[in-house]
Amino acid sequence: MPSPCYKWCNPYYWPMPHVPDPIVTIDPAVRPMLLDIRNREDDAEDLGLVITISGVADGEFTYGTAFMRVDSALDTDLIHDDGTLPVVVAEGDAPSLTGASLTTSKNLMKPGLTIENPNSPSPSISSGMVQGNLTGSVAEKVIKVLNEAINPSIASHGGRAELVAVEESVAYVRLGGGCQGCGMASVTLSQGIETTITDLVPEISKVIDVTDHASGENPFYEKAKK
Repeated sequence: MPSPCYKWCNPYYWPMPHVPDPIVTIDPAVRPMLLDIRNREDDAEDLGLVITISGVADGEFTYGTAFMRVDSALDTDLIHDDGTLPVVVAEGDAPSLTGASLTTSKNLMKPGLTIENPNSPSPSISSGMVQGNLTGSVAEKVIKVLNEAINPSIASHGGRAELVAVEESVAYVRLGGGCQGCGMASVTLSQGIETTITDLVPEISKVIDVTDHASGENPFYEKAKK
């Protein structure tokens, strides 16, 4: 095993890239607890805290934390080491974890550690992206909103939305790409797509997602039309 001097002084010992600022900050009150847990391991000085996004539940990210040998991290993993506790974040999770903090829960019903994260798994949609006045039929207005406000926003999550039909005051849309089969699709629809369309196109009072998120086809709307 390399000597402690080699480990802390040699810039080539740890996998790269190192990051000068933490992706996830550790609450000072939590750090001693984490160090105590780590110090129970035989190879404690070689371990770092790995923080990952494990999924989505109730409109929020869920997380996983574990201690692992830092020298087994991938070359693409982002590592912040303040000299006491290296924190490892996968490159793909970094954008969704930037600015988050590991702290103690303020929810008395769910005590313990929690991650407070300013990032949301649902993309932010801005109605201000629509240029000019909305003219034409109701369907044409909805398509303009989809093309100029909604699709550019959800494209960052690999998604897209298209208008299937307008019937009375209801717009039927189909989600594709990263939104198809995504557990956050209902949140994206209710908090972003529907509110944006109904705000900008007052003739529309409701937006219905007719995507078949299980198979990638759209039998719901077709059956409803029969």
